[in-house]
Amino acid sequence: MSLLNQLFNRGLQGSKCKTCLTLAISRIKLLQNKRDAQLKLMRKEIAQFLQAGQEAIARIRVEHIIREQNVWAAYEILELFCEFVYARVPILESQKECPSELREAVASIIFAAPRCSDLPDLLHVRNLFAAKYGKEFIAAASELRPDTSVNRTIVEKLSVSAPSAEIKLNVLKEIAREYNVEWDSSNTEEELRKKPEDLLNGPKQIATPARASVEPNTRDYPPTSENTVPSRNGNPGARRLESPTSVTKAPLWATDVDKPSLSDSSLGAPIDIKKDTRPETSDVLERARAAISAAERASAAARLAVDLVNVKFSSSNIEDGKS
Repeated sequence: MSLLNQLFNRGLQGSKCKTCLTLAISRIKLLQNKRDAQLKLMRKEIAQFLQAGQEAIARIRVEHIIREQNVWAAYEILELFCEFVYARVPILESQKECPSELREAVASIIFAAPRCSDLPDLLHVRNLFAAKYGKEFIAAASELRPDTSVNRTIVEKLSVSAPSAEIKLNVLKEIAREYNVEWDSSNTEEELRKKPEDLLNGPKQIATPARASVEPNTRDYPPTSENTVPSRNGNPGARRLESPTSVTKAPLWATDVDKPSLSDSSLGAPIDIKKDTRPETSDVLERARAAISAAERASAAARLAVDLVNVKFSSSNIEDGKS
């Protein structure tokens, strides 16, 4: 009959549940005694750090003390809940749903079981509750859904978030008073109130450099006092520009790099046009013709040299035949 009840989530193994709860209560008491001794030793060490002026180390160590104190407080509440459920195991066995007066204790044990690694007996109790009330009830308590009744103090004490600066400062002051340490907390208060820098995302604002003013390159565009454009054949005579922004039409063979740039209206001053240093088309043709004629003369000289070599070679063969 008990096996059928377990299959249909209607039964609770009362004897096994009581055994696990008893072991959990005994283990909590042992851990609390051990934690008390550790807390006293750690608080004494922090008092020595404050006495020696090593406040940076004390600020780091105090977080561990706060964590241990929170766990100690959570274990005290869990011990009371375990004793409360232990006394009412027969009620849990007799009812299909979890009674309202036991809902907070059961949900708190379910929530704390996987977060208390040194209390493995609570995991066995959690599994028994899962067999009794189903996986949905366990998931609701573990995920802190609105319809659950997990004790808020246990949720806060078992949280893994770092303690606030105010809590750390209060614990340090309490330790200093407990061991009669004359400690000036002004430096620690200033250090704890500083907001940590976000090293992963970088600075929030990026400084933009001031826009540099664009000036004409005096090396490529030499300034002229008369705003004149030299003639294409290099003669000293030049025509005057009609306006500061007028541009001489570039030849068809000029590349984009050599094209003169217009003056920037935002600068307020015209930019002189770069002098055209390319040779004229007629000069190019003359140089090409001179090169062709030089090549023809070189070719004729080469043919003459070949003929002379052939004549000399034939005359030497005739003399060898006579001898």
